[in-house]
Amino acid sequence: MSERIAVIGLGYVGLPVAVAFGKVFPGTIAFDISERRINELRDGIDRTGEVEPSALMQSSIELTTDRAALKGVTFFIVAVPTPIDVNRAPDLAPLKLASELVGEVIGKGAVVVFESTVYPGVTEDFCGPIIEQISGLRHPADFALGYSPERANPGDREHSLQCIVKVVSGENSETLERVANVYGRIIDAGIYRAPSIKVAEAAKVIENTQRDLNIALMNELAMIFERLDIRTQDVLDAASTKWNFLPFRPGFVGGHCISVDPYYLTAKAEAEGYHPQIILAGRRINDGMGAFVAQQIVKQLIRSDVPVKGASVGILGLTFKEDVPDLRNSRVFDLIKELRQFGIVPKVHDPLADAEIARRDHGETIMPLEKMNDLQALVLAVPHRHYLQGEKSHIFQMIRPGGTLFDVKSAIKPNEIPDRIRYWSL
Repeated sequence: MSERIAVIGLGYVGLPVAVAFGKVFPGTIAFDISERRINELRDGIDRTGEVEPSALMQSSIELTTDRAALKGVTFFIVAVPTPIDVNRAPDLAPLKLASELVGEVIGKGAVVVFESTVYPGVTEDFCGPIIEQISGLRHPADFALGYSPERANPGDREHSLQCIVKVVSGENSETLERVANVYGRIIDAGIYRAPSIKVAEAAKVIENTQRDLNIALMNELAMIFERLDIRTQDVLDAASTKWNFLPFRPGFVGGHCISVDPYYLTAKAEAEGYHPQIILAGRRINDGMGAFVAQQIVKQLIRSDVPVKGASVGILGLTFKEDVPDLRNSRVFDLIKELRQFGIVPKVHDPLADAEIARRDHGETIMPLEKMNDLQALVLAVPHRHYLQGEKSHIFQMIRPGGTLFDVKSAIKPNEIPDRIRYWSL
């Protein structure tokens, strides 16, 4: 059958999906509740940096906030955020709103595929009933459910949507084939048919949980090696000469996926009467890295006989990872918060972060790079290409003689550091 496609939610995940479908399904509906987001996309501006302006301007997708445009859609794809609340519990409010929206416009025979990361059971036990209640349609007789986890890696041009094997699932064999055939039109790497929706949901949530735990191990090792006066990267370089050593590195773990998804799995596990131990231990370690780095800065200032209160400290990078503008769940804010408790008000710069969002949502002012000078400590928190391309002397010049460069992710080799500057890394 000929499908009419609609993608609901045009963030890091939804926009590339919509643009890809627009190439093979002309007239694909790209829906978002944000008027600002839609207007920017119409002008060829994607703040996430995932889609080039030329691709946006040439795309046949219909960008809209009008719910009426979703009438007659036969294949819905829901790609809205699934955050956690202040208690680190799953916040399904965006998913609830999206399901209600679908329920208002869905017609008989349509399929609804969710891409948002969730714990096993959300698609069928939470979203499906909402759609059924709002629409008045009977499920599964009148509409079908599917799940196809997103596997986007923000800022990664090599592993694009088309180049990653797409896991798909459906509540029955007919729906599974329908979902597989639709996604097969845009995915070059191939389609993997999961045996059930719950399996596909679980597969996604453990992908990020596994990565989170591996980084937590590296972070714990970094804290141990700090006490032993050993540079962690030197240890990893040596260990990596073995063929099966996994090349994970210590650092901040933030963003809307790796730092969030494990809490979805642990919440479901606890609801079933099992208290996870390893997963939550890894989360505690990774959530604490901002405070740990701040404490190392304070210790170094004290060793250098620098008064901690009012010390001149700069931070390069505010987003959750390098080369992306996303500030969500960035652990750099934890670093800043800890420094403030010691009486340090750091100067912060980031070439990609939205200054308005940083100020409005986080109370942080992004300063011009030229104001980052005569620093007693400089933290390379997020090693954007902007900082590392070409000569690195501009970084060193920000630090006064005897000051320290704190290179969180070991982006700069120690032998590149001038003698007048101290060096520290995780």
